[in-house]
Amino acid sequence: MKSNLFSGVVVGIISLPLSMALSIAIGTPPENGIYTAIIAGILTAIFGSSRVNISGPTAAFVVILIPIVQQYGLKGLLVCGILSGIFQILMGLSKLGSLIELVPYPITVGFTSGIAIVIATLQIKDFFGLTVEHFDGDFLEKVYILFTSLHTFRIEEFSIGLLTILIIVFWKKKNYKTPGSLVSLVVVTVLAYLYNNYADAYQIATINSNFSYIVNGETFSGIPSNPLTFTIPWADFTITKELIKDLIPHSIAIAVLGSLESLLCAVISDGMTKKKTNPNKELIGQGITNVILPFFAGIPATAAIARTVVNIKSGATSPLSSVFNSVFIFIAVISIAPILSYLPMASLSGLLLIVAWNMSEYKHFINIVKNAPRDDIYILLTCFILTVLLDMQIAIGVGMILASVLFIKRTIDLYSIELVNKDHKRDLDIPDNICIYDINGPMFFGAAQHALKTILTTDEDLYDVIIINMENVSMIDMTAMVALRSLLESVKESNNLLVLSGLEDRMLHKLSKIGIIQEKGVIEFYNNVDNAVKSIKAK
Repeated sequence: MKSNLFSGVVVGIISLPLSMALSIAIGTPPENGIYTAIIAGILTAIFGSSRVNISGPTAAFVVILIPIVQQYGLKGLLVCGILSGIFQILMGLSKLGSLIELVPYPITVGFTSGIAIVIATLQIKDFFGLTVEHFDGDFLEKVYILFTSLHTFRIEEFSIGLLTILIIVFWKKKNYKTPGSLVSLVVVTVLAYLYNNYADAYQIATINSNFSYIVNGETFSGIPSNPLTFTIPWADFTITKELIKDLIPHSIAIAVLGSLESLLCAVISDGMTKKKTNPNKELIGQGITNVILPFFAGIPATAAIARTVVNIKSGATSPLSSVFNSVFIFIAVISIAPILSYLPMASLSGLLLIVAWNMSEYKHFINIVKNAPRDDIYILLTCFILTVLLDMQIAIGVGMILASVLFIKRTIDLYSIELVNKDHKRDLDIPDNICIYDINGPMFFGAAQHALKTILTTDEDLYDVIIINMENVSMIDMTAMVALRSLLESVKESNNLLVLSGLEDRMLHKLSKIGIIQEKGVIEFYNNVDNAVKSIKAK
């Protein structure tokens, strides 16, 4: 209990400012990130499979949520969050958790590295104190806006942001137990408060100066300290069929990316704790969380890798640590919300720049480019470029397609068809009128066409019998069975005999369904090649 309480408090100290920073990064008030961290921590502990994962708003979602907020506002994002949760539940019930875990590593690195670049770019405005009226458009447009706004650079904001980064880096090198993010934010908040109260010059931007909320018709600055309240996400928001159709692609992208992040986090935590997470139950837990979150003004959440690692290293052994993390954040908001409102925007940007650097995986990115097979490099660069320059939805869609294509290609590469003759290593006395082909690997649509083409190029006038050894064929699909049917018809026209050897019973059953086995006098079946050759020679 004590170890879980301690780890929960430590993670809560990290989660509180980070949740606010991530919420601000997507264009929503900081309290929405706080509400997300509180509710997600409790719900995933109850419904999820992992014992130590910490869920909440994450940097991976920033890129994908920004366009939703810009186009549909906070209400649209909340509705989108419910839909994404439903999709995650369906994915878990459909047992897709195990499949998502198989996404190739270059694709995940391409995603995360691209997201890191976008997050870092979005922080430049507040980090340097630039004055930007309309910071929207695609990535290149945002870069252009930042470049043309450099003349508005403010040394005060930059100093606060830089000091935040330096303290965090220094604290990490010294391995102090107190989180460096907490120390840095306390220091820079005090400095910003003193500067804003005693300097007559330019005021440093804070949460207090940038955000407000309304209670009973009155407007207040900063972060609300009122407890969580139940709300209807679609209140004062018109829901139409067209809107739902527009939100579904966004919701699917959130569900897929959130599932990837959660399951990757589970893999890492399982490796550290020697436990086993049920991927499908984890998806269902994350889905339930995302369905409920919007009713408390929470944005989409997923398992956070960095916070989970800190949780484990701090001694967490059960889901109680996640619950204590949420309780700590809840108590902190109620008691010190006015103080949190003085956090400088530049310091939160500095914190997110650290997050972007840590998630960039630049070492793995460079290693893949230098040493990986060419296909992996192409996939990495494609996912990276699409994430940065276009849209996360497109990047996820293309990435999943590339993962499927890569899987098919490499499965085909495992397949081989080889002519066995007198000079072959197989110790067989092969008569001149017999042609033998060894097939290795799965026979599905890609490999089947290659096999058919190879065998049909055989000079059938030289052979009376064609033997196909399928002892090492692990599976056969409909395309392969149709290819065998075509081969059978070709053999029938040439008055030859087709022999299949080594087929498993389940494959024989499949062939019987399409009438291949019933072709008496044209096709024969044997347990192995030796028996086939001996039997044919005896005839």
